[in-house]
Amino acid sequence: MRALIVDDERLARKELMKLLEEHPIIEVVGEAMNADEAVQLVNDLNPDLLFLDIQMPGKTGFQLLEELDSVPLVVFTTAYDEFALKAFEVNALDYLLKPIQPERLSETVAKLAEKERQKTTAVRGPEKKLGLNDQVFVKDGDRCWFVSLSNVRLFESDGNYIKVYFDTNRPMIHKSLNALDEKLDERAFFRASRKHIVNLSWVEGIEPWFNGGLMVRLRGGDKVEVSRRQAAKFKDMMSL
Repeated sequence: MRALIVDDERLARKELMKLLEEHPIIEVVGEAMNADEAVQLVNDLNPDLLFLDIQMPGKTGFQLLEELDSVPLVVFTTAYDEFALKAFEVNALDYLLKPIQPERLSETVAKLAEKERQKTTAVRGPEKKLGLNDQVFVKDGDRCWFVSLSNVRLFESDGNYIKVYFDTNRPMIHKSLNALDEKLDERAFFRASRKHIVNLSWVEGIEPWFNGGLMVRLRGGDKVEVSRRQAAKFKDMMSL
């Protein structure tokens, strides 16, 4: 796995690189001392993994994640355990508290190895679009989440924002539904109407609706109307 280390402390970066020498599954392809450097390196190098500090001069690790279109796997390396746990509904791969202990790092690498195994067995299309195996960073006010797209059952347009439905949460992100639709794998997500994109793996039932449309019921009880224009396409996708 190709990793990028992001930490404003040079000694902390060097210490982590030394510890990672014991784990050949991880190849450190770059290091950054602040968020701006890291964004550029992520775009240039497309790493599989970030070892990310939280408190850095300028932008924080959280603000860095907000600027990324697609978030790699993230392992936080921080001395602020309470701060990190309060800031996140934990969905990051792991937290490593400084000073990093070799035994604790080995546990993290084992998790990474399992993630890499899952990734290599997943079928990916020719275009790199976001599918069920990807995760995204969502921030709404002071609350932040790492969300696996397999857990997002519905996206709903609300003006210049999109409401993201996962678990019992409904955070709002500043993005257009058209822009999001272009990023999502059409084999996993379906544009039901001008206002909705549904996760096909969450569809539980379908019934006829007014004017040739359909009403789709998702696991958990949400109902979404499929427009007449999209109904025929939806039937084809959901049929053998």
